[in-house]
Amino acid sequence: MTATHILAGDVGGTKTILAVFSSERGAHEPIAEATFTSADYANLESIVQSFLSGLDVRVSRAVFGVAGPVLNGSAQITNLPWVISEQHLRAALGLSHVHLINDLAAIANAVPVLNDEDTIALNDVSPTPRGAIGVIAPGTGLGEAFLLWVNGRYHAFPSEGGHNDFAPSNELEGDLLRYLQRKFGRASYERVCSGIGIPNVYYFLRDCAYMPESPAVAAQLASAKDPTPVIVANALANPPDPLCAQVMDIFTSVLAAEAGNLALTVIATGGIYLGGGIPPRILPLLQRESFMNTFRYKGRLSGLMERIPVRVIMNAKAGLLGAARAALEMEAD
Repeated sequence: MTATHILAGDVGGTKTILAVFSSERGAHEPIAEATFTSADYANLESIVQSFLSGLDVRVSRAVFGVAGPVLNGSAQITNLPWVISEQHLRAALGLSHVHLINDLAAIANAVPVLNDEDTIALNDVSPTPRGAIGVIAPGTGLGEAFLLWVNGRYHAFPSEGGHNDFAPSNELEGDLLRYLQRKFGRASYERVCSGIGIPNVYYFLRDCAYMPESPAVAAQLASAKDPTPVIVANALANPPDPLCAQVMDIFTSVLAAEAGNLALTVIATGGIYLGGGIPPRILPLLQRESFMNTFRYKGRLSGLMERIPVRVIMNAKAGLLGAARAALEMEAD
């Protein structure tokens, strides 16, 4: 059988990663790969044309994971003035098949083909073959997706579960909920458990006089474009800043609880996978016993939670891998 070549992309507001893959080599071994600064280009097709113009290979189809919801074959990219259309891309690139998938669906698509070195286990539990899989990914926002075994393989399905109503697990989180409701009117999990949520927790603890703010951290925040990396770095410092450490204690507790909620929703005996940019950066916090204790704390269903594997996705290119898997399996169909 002649090898076919496909184009896969991980398209974000900051950067776009493109790669060409061969049906012979699979999704783990790109033939060519390049990273582009998204804002330097007027649209996605100009990036793709620049990438492919330097390659002596013809691709048969393309799949792009995009940072935003995909509706009727179109997507508005978060933090970019781009509207991406499958129909327009097909015409511009001269391809008969171009598909857009949500970036979380792309990460979920990667899960079945992740290698052992791509993940780190948080508990010693083996997945149930063909069991449902849940993916929860705190990055800038909070994404969720799940996979079900259908017709002989795993299929990924998108979700907007990160926008579910935030449910506090203790008195302090209850106070946080009321703080967020006063500030935003409604409080979702994303308001707490994401890159945009971490500063909300920090300001809550500071402004409601739960903990004093360090002058050194205050100075760093005053000059920072994004407060989240400052808070995370100071929480992980040795010694940690007490206020920042408390912020991340709340963050990891809420992440554990919502990961457990997702596990119950899909009965994820195939595993829960923590993706996105934040979990690999805070791995020592996730490896504490308190994280798994909170994950399992589901009352009468705590026994079921004991049977669910939990893994952290360490591969920063999981979205690209998932887009490649989707394109290669379309070829197989």
